Amino acid sequence: MAHLQPPPTSPPAHCFVKRTFHKPVYCHHCTDLLWGIIGQGYTCEVCNFVVHDKCMKTVVSPCSSVAPTLIKTPVAHCWSEPLHLRRRHCNVCRKKLDDTWAIKCEVCEYNVHVECEDFTVPNCKDCATFVPEKNLSQVVQQHHWREGNLPANSKCVVDKKTCWTGECLAGLRCEWCGYTVHAMCADKVPADCTFGLLEPIMLPPTAVSIPRTEVPMEAIIGVQTRRKDTLSPRSISEEFPSGDYKVRESDELSRDRTKDRDEKDEEVVKVFDGNSSLRRRMFRLVTVSRAASVTEFLTAAMRAFHVPQENTKTYLTDAYSAEETELTDPLPVSKLTRRDGKRPAVFLRYREKDNDEGCIRVYPSRLGGEVVMDHTVLPVTSSTCVTDIIAHSLHKFGITNDNPDDYRLVEVMLDKGVSERVMECNERPWDLLKAVARDSIRQMEMTRFYLQLVKDPHGPSIALFVGSLPPNLSQRQYENILADIVGKAGYKYSSIGPIYYEYGSMVITYEDSDLAVRAFYTLRESCYDDKNLLVMLLPNIQPQMIPEGVQPLLVFVNVKSGGCQGLELITSFRKLLNPYQVFDLDNGGPLPGLYVFRQVKHYKILVCGGDGTIGWVLQCLDNVGQDSECQHPACAIVPLGTGNDLARVLRWGPGYNGGEDPINLLKDVIDAEDIRLDRWTVVFHQDEKVEEKQMQTNSTGMSRRGMYIAHGQDSNRRRCISKEQVHHSIHGSTSEDNTQIFVMNNYFGIGIEAELCLDFHNAREENPNKFNSRLHNKGVYVKMGLRKMVSRKLCKDLHKEIRLEVDGRAVDLPPVEGVIILNILSWGSGANPWGPEKDDQFNKPNHWDGHLEVVGVTGIVHLGQIQSGLRSAIRIAQGGHIRIKLNSELPVQVDGEPWNQAPGEVVVLKSALKATMLKKTSKSKLRRRNTEPSMVANEQTKLEPIRGDPASTSHPL
Repeated sequence: MAHLQPPPTSPPAHCFVKRTFHKPVYCHHCTDLLWGIIGQGYTCEVCNFVVHDKCMKTVVSPCSSVAPTLIKTPVAHCWSEPLHLRRRHCNVCRKKLDDTWAIKCEVCEYNVHVECEDFTVPNCKDCATFVPEKNLSQVVQQHHWREGNLPANSKCVVDKKTCWTGECLAGLRCEWCGYTVHAMCADKVPADCTFGLLEPIMLPPTAVSIPRTEVPMEAIIGVQTRRKDTLSPRSISEEFPSGDYKVRESDELSRDRTKDRDEKDEEVVKVFDGNSSLRRRMFRLVTVSRAASVTEFLTAAMRAFHVPQENTKTYLTDAYSAEETELTDPLPVSKLTRRDGKRPAVFLRYREKDNDEGCIRVYPSRLGGEVVMDHTVLPVTSSTCVTDIIAHSLHKFGITNDNPDDYRLVEVMLDKGVSERVMECNERPWDLLKAVARDSIRQMEMTRFYLQLVKDPHGPSIALFVGSLPPNLSQRQYENILADIVGKAGYKYSSIGPIYYEYGSMVITYEDSDLAVRAFYTLRESCYDDKNLLVMLLPNIQPQMIPEGVQPLLVFVNVKSGGCQGLELITSFRKLLNPYQVFDLDNGGPLPGLYVFRQVKHYKILVCGGDGTIGWVLQCLDNVGQDSECQHPACAIVPLGTGNDLARVLRWGPGYNGGEDPINLLKDVIDAEDIRLDRWTVVFHQDEKVEEKQMQTNSTGMSRRGMYIAHGQDSNRRRCISKEQVHHSIHGSTSEDNTQIFVMNNYFGIGIEAELCLDFHNAREENPNKFNSRLHNKGVYVKMGLRKMVSRKLCKDLHKEIRLEVDGRAVDLPPVEGVIILNILSWGSGANPWGPEKDDQFNKPNHWDGHLEVVGVTGIVHLGQIQSGLRSAIRIAQGGHIRIKLNSELPVQVDGEPWNQAPGEVVVLKSALKATMLKKTSKSKLRRRNTEPSMVANEQTKLEPIRGDPASTSHPL
């Protein structure tokens, strides 16, 4: 049997034993291959760390048994659902994840096997670290190192050598700035992190605060978790199988393994670490020699649970014996009780008898700049209470002038996440730890204490965003709905507002965190009109903590666009940026993000979606911009839709296909230039003689994304458009009840083109799941166009059914079946109906000149020729004020959203609304992701101080 005691030269916590490897193995420290025939290297008995003999004295990576104790501020991971991860290694057991079920953190690069989840280290990125007592000059952002799974070809920023490998878990990478280094080089990198290449658009964690509540981070950032509670068992139970994600051994394989163990004279024993694990049937399996002593057996059991306790403080008992007594026999394995052919089982227990004193660690929890200690160790006895610990801790931390009543002690448990509990003044922590040890020794090891102020640094204002209510109700009606849900339960809010009437959404504010949490869960479990309410707990951004010159990037991702590309992008952006600046449009739309950024004076927006998504975001900006510090933030685009015409004009490409590195997308946003986009008001007025029934049939109301607003549904929008302007445009002959007002960003069509768009829209509404591919969508368009060629032509002789007036002058129309009014020179997935420049009476068009271009198409064949670039449309007119008289019901579309419009009048005029867009500059030199050249600006000049002077205070980024 292998020697269980670590050799004298072993680094702290690792328990290395010499091993002979029968296949190629690489050192986890230097990444070199272990050469030799026998005894090539050492392996840690707990975490499987493999190392050369020559590297043992320089190993800096901690063993997983002590890694949780090295965390200063624990932050729980946001786990994904179980999946298969290729070319990744587990951050707990260091083995490959191929062909096994694994989970990954949605915020950081932490990947583990499902069965290793119990031993994960809760050291996710701390993304909200605001401390009221610190100003901008006092805060220092630290590197957040993550071991292993580095991007290919990563180089160390210190010695410029390759530091990645696909063979083992090796190398370190900062989750914030992207530095990659060898483990032994990390201490040569300056301690302060400036976020590297992404500094100009990063929302600093020191500028974000979240309330101290039990609401998990997943609920705040909107991560959709669909995992089952049964997917993370501690082990496979014979009595209760643990689920579908465990691989069962075949009978033949089990018999072979049992035969091998019999030949080796070994025994497999179940180990429970307390009463709780026995109740849940969760245990670990250890293989020990039948001739093992009590000490060897005990050491193996402790390593199975990653418990670094001293042997003298723990002992083993027979779980199946009539009376639970300590194992003292020189050969305890052979004396264990066996039940009906099941494996023997033991308890791992903590010695409580004659153990009335010990030591606990107390950590400061954001107590301000005057505390410089990471933690303090306090001796305690069974009579020491919380009040005594608070007083002693304040003295240790150098806080002597404050009132101890302003502080509280919090019990924090790191087992399977992070759970907190505020302790009462008369509780005794040492007795509490011994009680926890009865249930689970590992939970005792994972329990620590934090000293924090009673007053929450987040402040008294806790905002909840509530959505999915009926739109366009009065404030009193919304208040009555909320009163029925949270008021009757006693969770009355302090204030309400702003209210987004047209979206059925609002923000309610609480001054008590406990009430806010109860209201949060009550609202989340409530329904109104058979719809589940949407509720989000919103973070706070402190604008004074954002450095000068930094414009944080507010990212909106439509996860339903582009197939799975939206989900992949939002995960990548959460890891590259602060997750509190990345919002899923499937959770409340753009409004929560715009509300969170309302006090930031300068920021940018990145919209990941199609043209409809961009219009959605711009519309929400129109509604909330007047109440924000930054009324017109510049918007960039990652095209995920089918057409992506606005993205094409602004040089963001025809469509994101997943091939471009997300960090290059963010770099392009940093380098992009501001440009103005004209926006236009489209006023539809139906003839008064149209029957009310027909009007109700043809009126669109709000579209599926809330882009189109019928009269009376958008009071904010209507305030932005002068009533006198609208009244003058339609000669005062309209009745307000028959008027609809929209905002156009791209184009407006009437006739055959809008009819084709309407057919596609109806087909997608009937089967939305089939329209998740850009190629499939274009194929459907072609198929529908071919059908139109042989079917009845609804828009034949369109020029006889409409009358066009541009800038007050009547324009004679040629024989056409469709009219398109262009604001941008891209239509129908990149086609240019206006055509190339030529010598005629028209000016060169662009999207900021205050003019629209009017073109005509003669039929489906002409549309196909325009799409293929063989022909251009018929140029009809240019102007800034267009009026169209519809003599019959005709299909129309605004920015790709179609409907049938009743006879009446259409007026297109310059909108008072503004939009500032970001135009991608010329393609910069491609850079490799997460390597030293890609994340560092002016690398050669700024990285020299690292090699010459490791203590230099200048940051290489």
